[in-house]
Amino acid sequence: MTSYALTLIGNARSAPLEPVHLERVYHRLATTGGIDWLAEKEACDLFIDSPLSALDIAGQARDALRGTAIDAVCIPILGRRKKLLISDMDSTVINQECIDELGDAFGVGPRIREITAAVINGDISFSDALRERLGLMKGMERGLLESVYEERISLMPGARKFVQTMRRHGAFCILVSGGFSFFTRRIAERIGFHDQQGNNLAFKDGKLTGEVMEPILGRSAKLSTLTRLCAEKGLAPCDVLAVGDGANDIKMIEAAGLGVAFHGSDNLKKHASACVDHGDLTALLYIQGFRKSEFVLS
Repeated sequence: MTSYALTLIGNARSAPLEPVHLERVYHRLATTGGIDWLAEKEACDLFIDSPLSALDIAGQARDALRGTAIDAVCIPILGRRKKLLISDMDSTVINQECIDELGDAFGVGPRIREITAAVINGDISFSDALRERLGLMKGMERGLLESVYEERISLMPGARKFVQTMRRHGAFCILVSGGFSFFTRRIAERIGFHDQQGNNLAFKDGKLTGEVMEPILGRSAKLSTLTRLCAEKGLAPCDVLAVGDGANDIKMIEAAGLGVAFHGSDNLKKHASACVDHGDLTALLYIQGFRKSEFVLS
């Protein structure tokens, strides 16, 4: 038997979590247990001792909640709060894919988006796709990147609360993206990450050359960052929370003790230990047992 916390997460305004939802889940699991409300009408823990796996329990809970906009995530109680956060950027802590926005601004948006969708689904290698998309944007002036950041990029709801709360409670937080350091530096500072990594763009005379500087940061590089930081900080993979949305995040998601597909692709969900399909990024705090009263307001 393993002791689990099954966390149900709704939205107090649009999809309130009610006692009837808890009853449906307990009925589906044919069990009972303790209940701890983390936020009224928004999130609660159901405590369960079970021989089933966490994924099986979460799957049954989602079946019981089918037709609702309520997320269900199950993880062992032991070691719930993670000490290292490694996060993707595009469509994870920001609402956009930066390269798609650049493509739109440069007039090659449809083809760029087509390639990006193939990358997220795992239908094309990240490195090949990055080179092809940058080739389409050869000659873009640096000033256009500045205007895209200022006018088109917005933070995912809950992003600052999520990172700032983990940071306040002792976690090291790093943003690791297959996107561009031009954006990761700005987003990391804006949200509150300790560090960031991204791909470096090549410019000549203030314009993109259409090339990306090697080495390209992709799936393996994200995993290498996770492994390196664990070694440097004396942590184990079980101490890590990794979050992303696409195929480029698979390796780090698989390696982390808590690997979350956040509004993720079907391909990524197959490899994740948790899926958040409805909630914002504060759902990742509830999953770790944080109460809403513990959130760092931003």
